[in-house]
Amino acid sequence: MVKLIRTLADHGDDVSCCAFSSSHLATCSLDKTIRLYSLSDFSELPHSPLKFHTYAVHCCCFSPSGHILASCSTDGTTVLWSAHSGQSLTVMEQPGGSPVRVCRFSPDSAYLASGAADGSIVLWNAQSYKLYRCGGVKDGSLVACAFSPDGSLLVTGSSGGDLTVWDDRMRCLHSEKAHDLGVTCCDFSPRPLSGGEQGLQFYQLASCGQDCEIKLWVVSFTRVLGFELKYKSTLRGHCAPVLACAFSHNGQMLVSGSVDKSVIIYDIGTQSALHTLTQHTSNTAGSMSDQQKQLIEDWSEEDVSTWLHAQGLEELVGVFQMNNIDGKELLHLTKESLAGDLKIESLGLRSKVLRSIEELKTRMDSLSSGIPDEFICPITRELMKDPIIASDGYSYEREAMESWVRKKKRTSPMTNLVLPSLVLTPNRTLKMAINRWLETHQK
Repeated sequence: MVKLIRTLADHGDDVSCCAFSSSHLATCSLDKTIRLYSLSDFSELPHSPLKFHTYAVHCCCFSPSGHILASCSTDGTTVLWSAHSGQSLTVMEQPGGSPVRVCRFSPDSAYLASGAADGSIVLWNAQSYKLYRCGGVKDGSLVACAFSPDGSLLVTGSSGGDLTVWDDRMRCLHSEKAHDLGVTCCDFSPRPLSGGEQGLQFYQLASCGQDCEIKLWVVSFTRVLGFELKYKSTLRGHCAPVLACAFSHNGQMLVSGSVDKSVIIYDIGTQSALHTLTQHTSNTAGSMSDQQKQLIEDWSEEDVSTWLHAQGLEELVGVFQMNNIDGKELLHLTKESLAGDLKIESLGLRSKVLRSIEELKTRMDSLSSGIPDEFICPITRELMKDPIIASDGYSYEREAMESWVRKKKRTSPMTNLVLPSLVLTPNRTLKMAINRWLETHQK
């Protein structure tokens, strides 16, 4: 029996990741914050939300002891926090400043891995906070990683579709194309498989991707005989890209979440679906649907205040409350009304409010049209026809990005960081996905 215990709706934007410790739940979001909850009653802790990142937070994870929380962001940093006090312990900057997509602690808490949009993977010493080893992949951004239960292996997954296996010295042991349109997540079963010879460890690995599939793999490794990755089987059930997968603590179940708005729990022994959860009313990825658009128009004044906090505009909460600005009024604010009616004198503040409102409207418009958000160019906010990958790891419409560069903008449109290169690489897998979507949805 699976039942809903609690719904948490404190973030002001898409929730990108969740993580458990023995006593806490952590969630992170595109609203730049990390929130912490007590598992005893799911109340938010006094020092939550945690704020440092200047761009979207993509991933968070606890150390095995649960004392330290790591978070990583588009701003190119990985931050370590005290889970009990919320104090920032250190800030680790990814080499090159590339947006960091994923972070994971090793089982013994000695190391923290961080993977970035430029394909780099860094192993940090979690005690000294110094860079220990690093590596990289050539095809795509690193979006997933997982340590084997004994910490001897690290597996990374890329947006190019590859699973890459590294040893504890960050030497590449193996790389294999696993998912056609890109890997989205991977996870090791916490318990080794039985039947291995002396000195030979067998582990089960799960991966999922944009191809709507979950794949199971068997990993074997010994320093004498070497490494082997064998495909075992495919779990199906989702009809859209699968964004996340995770084993239960005993390795007997696997859970997956998909863009099709469902969560499926599988029995690993029989490889059959035990439960399908369909309570989500928006994509599990967190995209904003027509229903959410209606909810924004129905926002209360308190909801607008929460949104202002999430945008870093706390100083305007009093002004908005004094003028009874609710969701409908928010969507109709103009530069004239901000200056004249709300008496906001700062040009910078007015501009920031308008930009935030335009981002809200743009996301509503693109998603209400039914077009997947990953098919929308971040610059034009229109369906891409000739998508390319820039050196920041993001995809754009070629003409729009070329125009951006011609205007002598050497910075990324998404991260505002300096682009390490102006080379634009055709994103053929994304173009194929867009063409497939067009064939299905445009008759």
